[in-house]
Amino acid sequence: MQDSGLERKFTRFGDGLNVEDGHVISGYASLFGSADRGGDIVQKGAYGASLGQLSKERRQVKMLWQHDPTQPIGLWEEVREDRRGLWVKGRLLENVAKGQEAAALIAAGAIDGLSIGYRTKKATKNTKGQRLLIELELWEVSLVTFPMLPSARLTAKEDALLPLREAAAYLRGISRGMAAQ
Repeated sequence: MQDSGLERKFTRFGDGLNVEDGHVISGYASLFGSADRGGDIVQKGAYGASLGQLSKERRQVKMLWQHDPTQPIGLWEEVREDRRGLWVKGRLLENVAKGQEAAALIAAGAIDGLSIGYRTKKATKNTKGQRLLIELELWEVSLVTFPMLPSARLTAKEDALLPLREAAAYLRGISRGMAAQ
């Protein structure tokens, strides 16, 4: 496989992890101003040009499983920058096996990470030697096992995860029903 220069940054679902209609998820894929484990810091506005170009071309940021381009698991229906970072909202596809698996793993607490796949367009270094990411070309946001950005944590209370657990149970029921046919 040829190196495309695509980089990846991992984070956990941030404040405001939200689950709606069973398979809709939302959270922060990137937080501005926080150094990740690699020493990179995404600056406010870093995604603006990329999101504008995607919108102009009527393309979407891809939702992948563990950065695997052969395993799309859903659709990011809203991707935007706000004052905190890159916020995403999308839905897991219930008729995709990995989408069902992702719902079950999220519900169980086994998966709680988000990761961005991007190409650096513009960066500089600060006095600590950390890379300041000024402009990024965003390609994808993945659900992942190991997040890179420790400051963005799942803060949803147990009862906020109940709808996703119910959705996972529902999807398991559909899966069993399909197997019986």
